[in-house]
Amino acid sequence: MRDESPIPLIFKAISVITLAMLLIPVVIVVLAGLNAGDYLTFPPQGLSLRWVISFLTSPTFLSAYGISFLVAAISTVISTVIGTMAALFLTRAGGRIAAVLRAFFMMPIVLPGVVLGLALYVFYVSSGIGLARSLAGLVIGHVIVTCPFVIATVTAALVGFDRSLEEAARSLGASPFAAFRLVTLKIISPAISAGTIFAFIISFGQFEVTLFLSTPNLQTLPMAMYVALRYSFEPTAAAAGIFAIVLVVISMVATSRLVNLKRIFGG
Repeated sequence: MRDESPIPLIFKAISVITLAMLLIPVVIVVLAGLNAGDYLTFPPQGLSLRWVISFLTSPTFLSAYGISFLVAAISTVISTVIGTMAALFLTRAGGRIAAVLRAFFMMPIVLPGVVLGLALYVFYVSSGIGLARSLAGLVIGHVIVTCPFVIATVTAALVGFDRSLEEAARSLGASPFAAFRLVTLKIISPAISAGTIFAFIISFGQFEVTLFLSTPNLQTLPMAMYVALRYSFEPTAAAAGIFAIVLVVISMVATSRLVNLKRIFGG
């Protein structure tokens, strides 16, 4: 048996280290949320569901959790539709205009969230359009942040897409919309699902933009956790983080299962 070359071993080591770096913060949050002590410390002073129950009975955190879910759901739907259409246009248009538009759409990823949030807040206030400190204004801010991730994932799937498949469907009598729905949409649906997951996770955990656009009556979960840690160093915020992690995992699993079901029953 031939020995493994050192390069795969290096890649494996890097992968393990990277995975550990991603999972260690999650483990710390979970253990901190299950802390039996009175303060947010690590390692925990024993394990208890005390702060989990405190989260489940807290009107502030439950309301913030619901608002985060609502804003993330609305933003994800809008970002998925706009991002998919933008990706289709950018990959099929080509030319300098498409390159300029692609850089424009990707700009929210490059810009610091604080700068983007401040810019949106100043625009809302100075324009007088009534979006400052409102749910609609907050959703718009989240769409601007999440849409580039949908565009990036869908564009990656469309780069190697063979448009002759659409032309074949058209030659068999399918309308342009039917050819897109039955051929293109099916092929890029995994990329759309991935973009949807990214958009939901990023919107649910968005803090910088929300800091400028939210109000005391419109607090998302990250804002509620920030306020709680600022004034009382209790593990309730970590317990809230546990439920945020659970929601993200459930959304990823549900989306993966949905894509698999589409492949099985959709042909």
